[in-house]
Order: sequence, then structure tokens, then C-alpha cells
Amino acid sequence: MKTKELVYAALFAALIAVLGLIPPIPLGFIPVPITAQTLGVMLAGCFLGRKTGGLSLVLFIILVAIGLPVLTGGHGGLVALVGPSAGYIFSWPISAFLIGWASEKIWLQVKTWKLVVVNLIFGVIVVYLIGAPVMALITNTSIWAALIGSIAFVPGDIIKAVIAAIITMQLKAISPIEEKVQA
Repeated sequence: MKTKELVYAALFAALIAVLGLIPPIPLGFIPVPITAQTLGVMLAGCFLGRKTGGLSLVLFIILVAIGLPVLTGGHGGLVALVGPSAGYIFSWPISAFLIGWASEKIWLQVKTWKLVVVNLIFGVIVVYLIGAPVMALITNTSIWAALIGSIAFVPGDIIKAVIAAIITMQLKAISPIEEKVQA
């Protein structure tokens, strides 16, 4: 892995930490709040591609594990990685990798709407399908109830998917994916 890719991964881990400074929106009926950090997951995948995007989220989880308060609300440490949000957090590297993989596949014919669809499939559905069952297991509720509760995240996640796609299209010329395609 090149130094430039490592720098990008570190920068995006930092970006996701900064997005954690935006206060969470607790829902009350589900123990996982609405956060801005999934926007960073989508951006990492769309902009960096599969390898570097996935690595940026692995790095982010390492920062959480060592106790840095990089999660929304200033949380961090191993406690955060075994709580109700654990499945969502651990889905992030998988999600970023899959978004990056799909983005790389469509890069030569990329359009904003295509990136929105990629973000919705791999940045929303995949995260819900991993996060909700783990939350159900940890909170001793049914998986069905957890998935239904996740519906509350849909409006915000659609907005984040659109924002990530627009930002990526605006910065397309400097994306590491662009460099790979041009090589």
C-alpha cells in the first residue's frame, strides 16, 4: 500500500471522527441514535475505493477500541464496541469496502444517481442488515422489531447517500479511484 493511500485512510478516519462531533439524535424507542458518521462511511467508499475506504474504517474502529472519544457523543473504548451500536459500527468497514468496490466498477460511467444507488444498497441496507440483528441480540429483542426500528434512520440515510454522491462527483478528478482508472 502506498503512503498516499495510508494518508487518505487516516484523513477519512479523522473526517469520520469530526462527523462524530455533530450531536447524536436519540430516538427513544431504539437504543441507537441517528448520527452523521455514516455519511463519512459512504464518502470513504465512494471517494477512496474499496481497499483504502475499508482500511479507513478499520483504522477508525481501532481508534474507538483504544478509547479515543471519536464516536458521536464523545464515546469510545471497548464498551462502545459491545453495546447496542456495535453491529452498526462493525458493519462500517464492510459497507465502505462494498461501496468502494461498486464505485470502482461504475467509475468510467459514474453519475450522481448511480452513486446514490450504490450508497443506498451498500451504505444503508448492508449496515441495517448487520447492525439491527446485532442490536437485537444485545438488547434481547426480536430481529424483526430491530429492523422495523431501523426504518427511523431511512430519511436521514437517504439524505446522506445523496450528499456523499454529490461530494464525490464534485471531487471526482482528485479521487484515488480516478488515478487507478487513468493508470
